[in-house]
Parts: sequence; C-alpha cells; structure tokens
Amino acid sequence: MNANIGNPHPGATPLVEMRDISIAFGGIRAVDHASVDLFPGEVVGLLGHNGAGKSTLIKILSGAYPRDGGQILINGEEVQIGNPRDAKAYGIETIYQTLALADNVDAAANLFLGRELLTSWGTLDDAAMEAEARKVMGRLNPNFRRFKEPVKALSGGQRQSVAIARAILFNARILIMDEPTAALGPHETAQVGELIKELKKDGIGIFLISHDIHDVFDLADRVAVMKNGQVVGYAKTTEVTKDEVLGMIILGKCPPNAIRGPGAVD
Repeated sequence: MNANIGNPHPGATPLVEMRDISIAFGGIRAVDHASVDLFPGEVVGLLGHNGAGKSTLIKILSGAYPRDGGQILINGEEVQIGNPRDAKAYGIETIYQTLALADNVDAAANLFLGRELLTSWGTLDDAAMEAEARKVMGRLNPNFRRFKEPVKALSGGQRQSVAIARAILFNARILIMDEPTAALGPHETAQVGELIKELKKDGIGIFLISHDIHDVFDLADRVAVMKNGQVVGYAKTTEVTKDEVLGMIILGKCPPNAIRGPGAVD
C-alpha cells in the first residue's frame, strides 16, 4: 500500500515508512497490515475512534510494543526497533499526553533528566544545562522566560514547550505527539500550533495522534484514518472536508480525493 501522497518534498526519501504492520493481542488483531509514511517537515494526523489501532501502531514505532509482522524503514533503510532505546537511537521521540515531566524541578533539569551534564569535578553543571535550555527554548518558544521555576508552576502550553524541547535537544528527527492539545485552552492550543510550525521549519516530521478533527485540519498536511486495526485511507487535508474525514472515521468510507486503504468499505 503506497501511502505517499502530498509529499511536501518531491523526490525525498521518507523519514519513516511503516509497511504492512501487524500485531495481535490474545487473538485480536489490534493492527492489521497497516502502512503509513512520514516525510521531512510534514505533519501526518493519525485519526480513528478508541480501539481503531492508531495508538498501538505508533507504540510499535516508539518501541513500546514489538510488531508481529511488517517492516519499519528509517530514511529508506530497514531497521529493527525492539524497545524505546532503539527508537531514540533512530531519532524517534514520543511526547505523551501526560508529558512525563518531573514537576518539582525546572525546565533545564527536565531537559537533561537522566542525561545530566557534569563539571570536571563530577558535579551537576547547572550553568551549562541552563544555557543549553535557554538556547533550545529560545528557538522553539522565544517568549518562554520561566527558567528558574519548577515545571508544575507552568501553564499547559509552557509545559508542552518543555516536553518538545527535551525531545529535540537530543536530535530527534521524528516526533510522535499523542493528543498534544488535550485539556488546553484556545490560547495554549494556538501556542502548541506555533511550536509545531517551528519544528516543521527544521525538517522534523511529526505523527499527530488526536481526537480533535479541527486541530488535525489546522496542523496536519495529511491524515491517515484507521478503523478496526486497518487503514481506511490517506488524504491531504487540503483535498478533503472534515465531514468526509468523519465519514472515514465512523463509517470506513473513503472519499474520492483520498487514497483507499485496505480497511475501506464500499
């Protein structure tokens, strides 16, 4: 199944290709021969009801689940991803809805959590970590100023900035964002949208998992819709309507301007 439509860089090699991915739990196929790809500087929205298979598919890419079948290619080369460490080695970072931040420490400490910089005396190099934090946050969110405060004191949008900065600090090229605007207000949602635009400029590819179809149309270049573990279809967001995508999600019907997947119904 060729999911390659709407490629923003014609002739480019995809950052990620997932081909014919399958996984079953207790005899139930959670993902059934699903294929999806992602190009540099592109956002692909993964849509579907709870249980459609989108989160499971992406957990295979992030190393949380081992796949039963199929291939994963990174920059055109087949790779084996057996755990989250493997995924990170290929530049894949996941930002979960919970953000997984350490609430009691500041932004710099969160950015370097588990990968702290040390002085020549073996003590924490707080100055170097804060300098790096200011550099990456300055590029990502120039209005961020609250470097000395614990992240629990930050707004939802600011916390999202810290989580994204932590991912890209260590050279992530592929970001998986799981419901990044859930529980955020309109202003903070717009802030996350600006963060995503900055990441795209740097050539980072993003898989965006969301239940909010309005968010997806605002942020994604393409969508891949899943139902019952299969891909219903792929479409450029500029070439389908929200109602058509809802029809893909709810009914499994593929509109004329979408590429049909194996899960589409007549």
